[in-house]
Amino acid sequence: MPVSTVGSYGFIPDQWTTATRPASPSLGQQGWNTTVGGLEIWNGTGWQIVASTVYAVDYLVAAGGGGAGGPGGGSYGGGGGGAGGLLTGSAVSVSPGTAYTITVGAGGSAGVGNTNGASGTSSSFGAISTTIGGGGGSSATNASSGGSGGGGVASYTGGAGTAGQGFGGGNGNGSRGAGGGGGAGAVGTTATTEAGFAGGIGVSSSISSTATYYSGGGGGGAYSGAAGAGGSGGGGAGGVSGSNGTGGVANTGGGGGGAGAGSTISGAGGSGVVIIRYTGTSARATGGTITITGGYVIHTFTSSGTFTA
Repeated sequence: MPVSTVGSYGFIPDQWTTATRPASPSLGQQGWNTTVGGLEIWNGTGWQIVASTVYAVDYLVAAGGGGAGGPGGGSYGGGGGGAGGLLTGSAVSVSPGTAYTITVGAGGSAGVGNTNGASGTSSSFGAISTTIGGGGGSSATNASSGGSGGGGVASYTGGAGTAGQGFGGGNGNGSRGAGGGGGAGAVGTTATTEAGFAGGIGVSSSISSTATYYSGGGGGGAYSGAAGAGGSGGGGAGGVSGSNGTGGVANTGGGGGGAGAGSTISGAGGSGVVIIRYTGTSARATGGTITITGGYVIHTFTSSGTFTA
């Protein structure tokens, strides 16, 4: 067993990595774990961090997108679902050995018949960041507010977004047109004719090493004419008259696209995602799917779990 030494200026403990810890440690044995950057001690049942060096992480937290409103029979299409709220942060300190609860929000279900879509649910990174689910799109009442607001249809209005997380949905045109759901980067388009209108664009991030859009709003379904496009960031496209809407893309926080008039199926919202990264060439934390590229270690959570720093 390695022997700790006393240097000129104090006690120098053994050093090891998480992978090379002593196989049969003695009670009270301690050493500096270079993987977690902390002093740890064997308490008889497990390794306990007793002193640590905090380190910095970047994060992206996207909530679940809202479902599109149900098509009103032959009367009109469904309003687009609002995108899940989106927050990012950089150089946030975390403590080695600390467990942070990760919640990945679900997308809201689509409305059926003359019912509004359901709102998505929240995502969170411990107490560090929480985002609000996207608002459901309109069918029979005003659209719901959320991280981004759902789109309105006919005489119904779009829902409001949450400051710093997303924008409001577009209004209906007072006749039969359907507005797009709001996105993290822009408002949903307000209807001006009986067509469907586009969802708001999301926000691009390179936290996963590739520039990717998240939290785009769903497009509105058409009564006549063209359907609304989904916003970049996983927003589902609306359907033309007689066609279904498209669901928001999973793990983007995209809103669902509204079905066209005379159809039956609008799009559900896409689930959210939580991504955490830090500099390094080997993982010092656990949790999620881990990739190492470009000088970063990236933990991607597509379902709820725990990030242990």
